[in-house]
Amino acid sequence: MTTNTGAPDGAPTLGPSAPTDAPRGVPGARRVDHMAFTVPDLDTAIDFTVRVLGGEVVYRLPLLAHDDDWMREHLDVHPRAGTEIALVRLGPTTNLELFAYRSPDHRDVPPRPHDLGSVHLGLYVTDVDAAVSALRDRGPWRPYGPVRTVPQGQPGAGIRWVRVTTPWGMPLELRSVPAVLPYEQHNPARRFGPCAQWRNRDDGSGTADALPGARNIDHLALTVADLDEAERFFTQVLGAERLYRTSADLNDPDLARALGVPRGGTLDQVALRMGPTDNIELNRYRDSPGARRHWPRNSDVGGNHLALYVDDVDAATAYLAAQPGCTVLGAPETIPEGPLAGDRWVYVRTGIGLYVEVVRMPDGSLPYERSTAARRRAARGERWWDR
Repeated sequence: MTTNTGAPDGAPTLGPSAPTDAPRGVPGARRVDHMAFTVPDLDTAIDFTVRVLGGEVVYRLPLLAHDDDWMREHLDVHPRAGTEIALVRLGPTTNLELFAYRSPDHRDVPPRPHDLGSVHLGLYVTDVDAAVSALRDRGPWRPYGPVRTVPQGQPGAGIRWVRVTTPWGMPLELRSVPAVLPYEQHNPARRFGPCAQWRNRDDGSGTADALPGARNIDHLALTVADLDEAERFFTQVLGAERLYRTSADLNDPDLARALGVPRGGTLDQVALRMGPTDNIELNRYRDSPGARRHWPRNSDVGGNHLALYVDDVDAATAYLAAQPGCTVLGAPETIPEGPLAGDRWVYVRTGIGLYVEVVRMPDGSLPYERSTAARRRAARGERWWDR
């Protein structure tokens, strides 16, 4: 693994363009703008991400609801659904959008790690054991099992990791990574991180009581039905780079317990680099007993989407609409008033089940900035292939 240098917070400086044989990706994409999860209770999720992890609330929006068909057309949820939304800045690179829905048909049981559409966040820390100890001190957050090390012979050998619970049922993985991973002997692509330090303000002001040794969000992981199809979508449509692919035997009861899944079957995984500041892991649990086979709706607890910051929302929408299996929900809209006035966005339901949002914020400040010093992580001139 390499450490990015040049920017004070460890974010990458402008680098070379995409290699000539790179996938084209979404036109005008700059970076992952945010990751979004649906939680059962917004106050509890904010408390965990701020008090326990060391994030900072950037804004909290009033209830979003409509008395027409707008919620179904634009968010693919029940027309009478309503949602509260908060955005939390998690360290130097990540915006986390939290949704809490009230809906006549939402599922309130979170997906398990082997269920289709399940997600987890990985947090880079310099000392996994110290971070686990701090989590225990900050609340009843228990590890699934002891800290493990990826064994020799694997492309990620030497990574130390453990998963712990969160209040909304999603695993959080604490991870430390060696300076060099074995896959790098055969692949010039590099994962992002670690950053120099954890902080939620781009100007360096303000402090966060982060977990000991926390540096940045290390990865977002998604459970998919078909790993080959999902990898093709991420690399050929979204413009991700493959880092490595690996498999693990889940008949090992200790490994299954550490992952929070039933014993049996096989875990196949692809690790990807996603733009200048993010890593993505795609997981397929083959023959896993009792796995749920339906991707959660946006209004279900455990619902999720991935948002990309782009130069032109309409051009990006037209590109995604032309991709097999992709369906644009409604049409791009610009928020006319309120804390995010000028934000242009649209959701796309993809063929693998994932919802992708493309978004563009107006140049200059957003209205929410008048009442808080907190700031969402902006694109700041980055390009997708900056490394």
